[in-house]
Amino acid sequence: MSNEMEVDPPVAQDDAPEQQERGFEPHTQSGAVAVRSIEGWIVIVSNIHEEASEEDITELFAEYGEIKNFNLNLDRRTGYVKGYALIEYSTLPEATEAIKNLNDTKLLDQTIHVDYAFVRPPPAAKGKGGQKGNRGGRGRSRSPNRSRSPEAERN
Repeated sequence: MSNEMEVDPPVAQDDAPEQQERGFEPHTQSGAVAVRSIEGWIVIVSNIHEEASEEDITELFAEYGEIKNFNLNLDRRTGYVKGYALIEYSTLPEATEAIKNLNDTKLLDQTIHVDYAFVRPPPAAKGKGGQKGNRGGRGRSRSPNRSRSPEAERN
């Protein structure tokens, strides 16, 4: 049995080749690079009114594309909406249009916020702070007299 893990090649975006050719990467409102989940593009909707229904939200978001998956969590104690929903679209253009047109709009007299749910982590800072040498991030040397092994006491 091999210890190497098999990694799938990156999934090509067949539905938007013109965007790929130009090096287009979708960005969140904060500027992070959005990434696709395993099955599609997931959009997070926050600040949803507690009395909103699944139908209210799906009707609003279905205008921008076919909704593959929808998740609206309810508070167990009260039965009201917790305030956020996850909506999955098959294609990037559908998700982008929904975000562009529905972010900061009103749903039941409450302003909702819409953005990509998954983002690429920022690049690792090489040579900046944090780890010094090969100490694994400790940042200081170990005292030589602190060893508890019997061999160290003899030396």
